[in-house]
Amino acid sequence: MILKTATECLITLKGVSKAYQQPNGQKISILEPINLELRSGEIVALLGPSGSGKSTLMRMIAGLIPPSNGQVLYHNRPLVGLNPGVAIVFQNFALYPWLTVLENVELGLKAKGEMPEPRLQKALKMIDIIGLDGFENAYPKELSGGMRQRVGFARALAVEPELLCMDEPFSALDVLTAENLRFELLDLWLEKKIPTQAVLIVTHGIEEAVILADRIVVLGRNPGRIRAELTVTLPHYRDRKTAEFQALVDQVYKILTNPELSCETVAAPAASATTVSQPEPAPSAKYQSLPQVRTGAIAGLLELLEDRKEKDLYRLGQELMLEVDDILPIVEGAKLMEFLVIQEGDLLLTPVGIQFIAGGIDQRKQIVRTQILSNIRLVQQISRMLQAKRNHRISEELILDILEAHFSPQEAMRQLKTAIDWGRYAELYSYDEPGGEIFLESEDKDE
Repeated sequence: MILKTATECLITLKGVSKAYQQPNGQKISILEPINLELRSGEIVALLGPSGSGKSTLMRMIAGLIPPSNGQVLYHNRPLVGLNPGVAIVFQNFALYPWLTVLENVELGLKAKGEMPEPRLQKALKMIDIIGLDGFENAYPKELSGGMRQRVGFARALAVEPELLCMDEPFSALDVLTAENLRFELLDLWLEKKIPTQAVLIVTHGIEEAVILADRIVVLGRNPGRIRAELTVTLPHYRDRKTAEFQALVDQVYKILTNPELSCETVAAPAASATTVSQPEPAPSAKYQSLPQVRTGAIAGLLELLEDRKEKDLYRLGQELMLEVDDILPIVEGAKLMEFLVIQEGDLLLTPVGIQFIAGGIDQRKQIVRTQILSNIRLVQQISRMLQAKRNHRISEELILDILEAHFSPQEAMRQLKTAIDWGRYAELYSYDEPGGEIFLESEDKDE
């Protein structure tokens, strides 16, 4: 078995943060200070829920966007502009449709100023290594999704980057193609057939991270921050069925599904991983981050759990073929409504959750009404503002102005839409979409 050993530090992040200023002057923090090292000889996976700043962090490492504060160091020197040692493979292939495979692969080399003959030889060599030999003159439209992504890999690797960055590179592919390409890339890495010294992969797949990575960096959100680092010592190739693999996957699920959990309390599986926690505690937000999920999805999850003996979140996700970004919002919504709790990776129904499942439509609406009025600050605020207004109507713009002091405009709109959806289901209030107003329907009719 070939193992790479991490040695030289290629890139260092020192107190790197990112914030954007809104038109109203408010600053929205995307990433709070991050300290991280990327070393030669290792694959690092960035794993976290949507909105945790994974892609933003990768783009700062590549020099595509500057940090608001802190420093990105490349070989211990401050990075200015694009990082010359980094190449990126994107999620959506990002190929030029009017160029052939060979011409697409040559692009990066051409941008670096390579002369035509060495440029051609390097491109052809990488096309051969990545398994595209014979398709040099084909156009992207003639290729399958997996082959298009191979072109993306060949183009990135042709420039011989020290760090290969991959932004969810397999998510646009079908399951079998993604699995095949994932292991082919791992083969090339372990056998040292590609020139890159380190790999950074942004992923939302926990299994993908555990299969590929030597180190997993788990991010939290609002704002993005490092919650834990797990050093994976399981040898390649990793067997999904082993107890050690399953224990590590369960550990990562436990961290991701318990945002309030201190990483210092997370026990690492024996001899498989070490958890390193950030010294700074997570900041307490004025508003909870509401997941963008409908009450029907929450009800569906609770009904699935009702008679199941196996309640492990990871195995449930496997059974339903749901990635972490698909199932976590539903779990978060159910937790916010206090319908379930998570213990050691298992989803356990609460008495309120059991009562919800047993109830009819009207009973379920009443239970949701009680739970969101008790637990969701944004819903409480909307309800009180409606009660205070003489005509029992408020503009959605008023709520958005308040939320944009805490969220980006896009996230503020998502938060509002979720609060509206939950409130409408519970018959707390109604929504006039054309007029952009939230109102109390019963009071409105009496006016």
